Amino acid sequence: MRRAEIITAFILGLFSIYLMWKSGEPPAWNPDAARFDNIGYDEYGAPGSGFWPFWLGAIMLASCVWTGINWLLRRSPASNSEAPFLNSYGWRMLITVGGGLIGFLALIELLGFYAAILIFLVYYIRFIGRFGWPLTLGIATTVPVVCFFFFDIAMRIVLPKGQTEPLFIPLYDMFL
Repeated sequence: MRRAEIITAFILGLFSIYLMWKSGEPPAWNPDAARFDNIGYDEYGAPGSGFWPFWLGAIMLASCVWTGINWLLRRSPASNSEAPFLNSYGWRMLITVGGGLIGFLALIELLGFYAAILIFLVYYIRFIGRFGWPLTLGIATTVPVVCFFFFDIAMRIVLPKGQTEPLFIPLYDMFL
């Protein structure tokens, strides 16, 4: 457990640094701007395009450093534990959930986001959570519909549709 805590803090710290670095890139519409010009406020008083990702990454990095200090001083229960990070049940759940997420990501490419999220929610709610079919189908059908109207219609952020794209053409004709 002790080793897992510091390894996790280190990996998350690296992700934080990467996020901070990427969020400091100049926006595409202003490639001549200096790196990190967009992490503060602009001349109109609005946050720059990299403001939120940069500062959230900085807070995450500070949390990782704090976890590392607590690990070094052995202040947390995990830093004092010699127990294994995952027992057999933990490994089984990691493979079950992680495999489902990998399958979800693969399905996005093949079937598109909305069909993939529907299948993933059925898998997760019904087969992992062991909830009944009415609740499973209610949530699994509502979430993709809400996501479609929020992202594609309201925000005009087109998510990948894969092989299901022809099903969305009538919806675009009705709402756009």
